[in-house]
Amino acid sequence: MNTLQPLFNAVTVIFIAATMLAAGLGATLPSLRAVFSNVSLLVLVLLANLVVVPLLGWGVAALFGLPSGAFVALLLIASSPGGPFGAKLGAVQHGDVVAGAAMSVLLAAIGSITFGPTVNVILDAANVGGGVSLDVAALMLTVAVLQLVPFAVGLVVRHYAPPTALSWHPLVARVSNATFLAVLAGMLLGNWRDVVALIGSLSLLAGFVFAGVAFAVGTALATGPSERRTTMGGIAAVRNVGPALAAVGLAFGNDPAVLGALAAVLLSGLAAAVPIAAILSRRRQQHAKASRA
Repeated sequence: MNTLQPLFNAVTVIFIAATMLAAGLGATLPSLRAVFSNVSLLVLVLLANLVVVPLLGWGVAALFGLPSGAFVALLLIASSPGGPFGAKLGAVQHGDVVAGAAMSVLLAAIGSITFGPTVNVILDAANVGGGVSLDVAALMLTVAVLQLVPFAVGLVVRHYAPPTALSWHPLVARVSNATFLAVLAGMLLGNWRDVVALIGSLSLLAGFVFAGVAFAVGTALATGPSERRTTMGGIAAVRNVGPALAAVGLAFGNDPAVLGALAAVLLSGLAAAVPIAAILSRRRQQHAKASRA
């Protein structure tokens, strides 16, 4: 994938920006205030994503007895909240897209600070190794540019020019959908050797189980209607790959064992989370049709 890496990176950036822009175009200031003023929801989401899910990653890695490379990869993923794929899963499942996007931005910003210490503590406790040192300022800048700014732009357009926002939203949503599929295909095609190499090991199964249980944890540790709670489940299941990739390069010297396991864990996690979102979407569409009948 080396020759296509710049293209893949560009498509990923477009996907993240389009997803957050679409969420902003579909949001309103009152709905956003309602999310952030819900103290119980905020506390539970922070607890789930900053404490419970990292510990879940440790538990799953230990339960499956993963080798050190896969063990580290799973802990890196588990300790990195706020992935933009989580906001996309909210749209896929016809959930609470505004709450999903808002929480993704918040968790990504907080996670850029908590990621390093969380990984260090768990790796030391698990006797796997630590020493993760990351540029917090660079991570926060990345979150701001790729997630916060597009979301804010969409929100401003929606607030000051609602007709424009409504006309832009379908096109931006289509771009988000198309690039989402392209990113998934790129991850699979670009890392298929790593995934195939891990077939027969427990790394793929561990990533799958981790994402499925994290979805359940995120749903359980949330308040409000089912659409909002399952959206929080998707947020918890899909983590932020940026800090994890940075840690592999900075703290683990781009160790192929860690990189390969990271790709495998990410893909197997999506293999668990995306079908859950699709099933929820189908059920909600059937329920909506039955209600109109």
